[in-house]
Amino acid sequence: MIDLRSDTVTKPTKGMLEAMFSAPLGDDVYGEDPSINALEQKVAGMFGFESAVFCPSGTMTNQIAIKTHTIPGDEVICDTTSHIYNYEGGGMAFNSGVQVRAVQGVFGKIKATHVEENIHPPVINLPRTSLVALENTLNKAGGGYYTIAEIASISEMCKKHQLPLHLDGARVFNALHETKENPKEYSNYFDSVSVCFSKGLGAPVGSALLGSKEFIAKARRYRRLFGGGMRQAGVLAAAALYALDNNINRIEEDHRRAREIGKSLSSVNYVKELLPVLTNIIIFKLNDDVPSDEFIAYLKSNNIVANTMGKQTMRFVTHLDFNDEDLEKVMSAIENFKN
Repeated sequence: MIDLRSDTVTKPTKGMLEAMFSAPLGDDVYGEDPSINALEQKVAGMFGFESAVFCPSGTMTNQIAIKTHTIPGDEVICDTTSHIYNYEGGGMAFNSGVQVRAVQGVFGKIKATHVEENIHPPVINLPRTSLVALENTLNKAGGGYYTIAEIASISEMCKKHQLPLHLDGARVFNALHETKENPKEYSNYFDSVSVCFSKGLGAPVGSALLGSKEFIAKARRYRRLFGGGMRQAGVLAAAALYALDNNINRIEEDHRRAREIGKSLSSVNYVKELLPVLTNIIIFKLNDDVPSDEFIAYLKSNNIVANTMGKQTMRFVTHLDFNDEDLEKVMSAIENFKN
């Protein structure tokens, strides 16, 4: 079965499994797991931050960041397509007691003017604006990305209004592959960054939250409160370390294959709209006379599985378990539908 539902469906490679089996272990709650300590130090250094904390998921790192930056009754500014707003189970309200100021950006990206226009004045009958959150790449908006210049403009506005800036960097390496920018620059603009290892990098589990030593010390306590304290989890950290060392440069293959699928979709008459294919996510809308469940059933009959993203809207995601042979089969299925 060719699985295009997400880049989270990948399995560890032989080399990754070997790294996991040979990982030195300890109790991470006591700070004694050498593999986790090495991962936290490595990923923090890559992005120019002082410290990091390893967590089971990107949702947890995002939710811990929000909890650490805010107090109940606050408001968080983000785009309407943001993962923290759409796909984290209402976690901001449940975990932190905050609400969302959802801003309509362009293909998921907001600007500094959006931030300034949505900051509440300090009056008692309005929630306190306390955090701005960006996403890179933009999942629901088709895998687009922010450049450092765009981030810098938003960061400057946040600093002007003394607002922390958080990045949901679930697929940040996909963005950096396209922009060719230095990840260390991110520490100049963000107060916290979430980095996921289980998407484009192919690790089975895990994300890290990056920030200052003081911020991460507080975040580590919230990880414990959220049930995220782990013991001999170095087997997972070893997979993430292997991914950082071996799976960043190969992201280009995912992007190349996604662009090829985009070309096929742009050539058929049953696709109404195709968002720009910029990284490894392909989002497209079917014509009204092509029910999405019919298209999904057709794909499944060709041993291909995919997800919907709303009415008549489909998403394909390429990843390291999707090869050129799979690509040819998917393109053939696209071109032969309704023929």
